[in-house]
Amino acid sequence: MLSLRGREILSPVFYFNKIFVAKESISVFDIFKIGIGPSSSHTLGPWRAALRFIESIKTHGIEKVLHVKVLLYGSLAKTGKGHGTDVAVILGLCGEDPVTFDVDLITPRINEIAEQQLLNLGGLRTLPFNPAEDVVFLMTESLQYHPNALTFLCSFSDGTEIAETYFSIGGGFVVKEGEEGGSGDFVHLPYPIEKSEYLLEACTKTGLSISGVVMENEKTWRSEADVRQGVLKLWQVMRDCIFRGCHIGGELPGGLKVTRRAQGLNTKLTQGKPYSNYEEWLDVIKSGSQTFQYTLDWVSCFALAVNEENASFSRVVTAPTNGAAGVVPAVLQYFISFCDGNDDEKIINFLLTASEIGSIFKKGATLSAAMGGCQAEIGVSSSMAAAALTEALGGSVEQSLMAAEIAMEHHLGLTCDPVGGLVQVPCIERNTMGAIKAITASQLALQSNPEHARITLDDVVNTMYETALDMNHKYKETAEGGLAIQVPLGLSEC
Repeated sequence: MLSLRGREILSPVFYFNKIFVAKESISVFDIFKIGIGPSSSHTLGPWRAALRFIESIKTHGIEKVLHVKVLLYGSLAKTGKGHGTDVAVILGLCGEDPVTFDVDLITPRINEIAEQQLLNLGGLRTLPFNPAEDVVFLMTESLQYHPNALTFLCSFSDGTEIAETYFSIGGGFVVKEGEEGGSGDFVHLPYPIEKSEYLLEACTKTGLSISGVVMENEKTWRSEADVRQGVLKLWQVMRDCIFRGCHIGGELPGGLKVTRRAQGLNTKLTQGKPYSNYEEWLDVIKSGSQTFQYTLDWVSCFALAVNEENASFSRVVTAPTNGAAGVVPAVLQYFISFCDGNDDEKIINFLLTASEIGSIFKKGATLSAAMGGCQAEIGVSSSMAAAALTEALGGSVEQSLMAAEIAMEHHLGLTCDPVGGLVQVPCIERNTMGAIKAITASQLALQSNPEHARITLDDVVNTMYETALDMNHKYKETAEGGLAIQVPLGLSEC
């Protein structure tokens, strides 16, 4: 096999050369991806990288493969156990699709591979494979360019050996070493948006809303009917995740013994009123109190439900990441439940608008907590939801961008310090905070004149990136600082 060494190793403080600067054509379906929790960077990204590696080795002859080994670097190594990075990579090497794979089969499949020490590579060739030895966590080593790195080593019966390195750069985006970008081939869009300044210009020139501009761009890839159908499918997965999470109790996996709270809160708020499906549940919600406390409790419940499901290796939608997957759905469910938003057209426009804000942060800063801290996850998701809600409630383009700016401004510097390397504490509660901040930011923008604003969304995007560069690596999803070391729970098995 190829040596584990021979790679350019950097100290964590030197990660952040901004090399992914090529213009990107990012679709709503790049920002919102259906997958499996608990992390888009540490679970979905490595899973997708493994699938790409399988396609690559097919060109060499998968029938000739003798052995495969995976090296995990940086943040993927340090918090990979808690995030299920090894599980994701193994399932990816088996050729399984994170969009459709039955989440109830994850544990049985991994246990079977460990017991038999056999891997069905790409579903085409069975190989000896010992997960304890063939997935290597290099805790003290990090590759250049990005802290989320993994290398696949492969040997063939003809004596050939290859190594391919991938970077999981946030939100499920994956870049192979030597590539730029992370969302696929560049296409020419009618309205290329690199900054919010360009988005405002496009809206002003065309008279279109943010969602209208996004729809015009989306039609470069697919028909409007397919866009609408695809976005509604995203909402269906989000909606089902909320509903499912509100009806499952017990403890979350991983050893922290965190009690799921959404079910108890849902039971308290519904007060025993009968329902048997989402639509009837929605009617029960609408029939309840109209107090601020009631609404606030439900928004928290929606967000908790999603991220408790995410922490349970369930199916979620990156929005724009798994760790922040509860914010956009919670605010959209709030809009549906309390603002007369239960309409397909309104839901589609909400998610189109949210996706464009996420795209701007992806291009101008980062969606990776391992690179930027939690401001890159909860902060971005809150900004996305704030803009989407503002447009949905009748706000102008300027007010929507102002709402996005306000939401992120008050997440700047937010660290990522997961206890036990798990996407549970403080991650789950942060989704409730992000959702509430998004609603507040929207209300502030709707009651304000954007002409009087002193800070633009682009100012905040730039500031977020500069803050990411300055932030100590301990607070970037390494579980080496902050709450992660203040809570000594002895979770070495996590």
